[in-house]
Amino acid sequence: MQNKFVFTGGPCGGKTTTLEELKRVGYCFVSETAREIIQERLSKGLSPRPKLEEFANECLKLDIQKYDKYAKSSTTLFFDRSILDSLYMLNNEAKINASELKSHIEQYEYNPIVFVFSPWQEIYVTDSERDQTFEESQKVSSDLIKWYSTHGYKTIEVPKTSVKNRVEFILKTIKNAV
Repeated sequence: MQNKFVFTGGPCGGKTTTLEELKRVGYCFVSETAREIIQERLSKGLSPRPKLEEFANECLKLDIQKYDKYAKSSTTLFFDRSILDSLYMLNNEAKINASELKSHIEQYEYNPIVFVFSPWQEIYVTDSERDQTFEESQKVSSDLIKWYSTHGYKTIEVPKTSVKNRVEFILKTIKNAV
């Protein structure tokens, strides 16, 4: 648990770019499931997302597989979103009951520090995989902060600065938390 750090927040906050830089300097990360599903669907000529419940369930299933794959790893891992993000989607659709939600949250733990990347107007773009408006992205980010906090995680906002400075901030935060 202590070595699994989550990056969350609304679309276009710089999560993936920061993860790529962490990878460049020697860290490992687990890619975002939702983006993989969207890319696969687009490659097959389908719409980017199926109905939200189906999409959230598929994300959850794949997020659990990824978590299980790395569960015993002793190396520091960064997750581009997590099982909790998928549970958030399901909960918003009222498609998960309280006992199932509690069971998932207890079974699949991450480090209590969660790094939040809020949408950043200056870098915000939409594309075939990211179609939310900036305002929708802000709402998602705000909701995710509340969601993680409700479930016992400490959310830490990553400053809107250079990628290098973001990586330094994250690594310093992790080091100081140990």
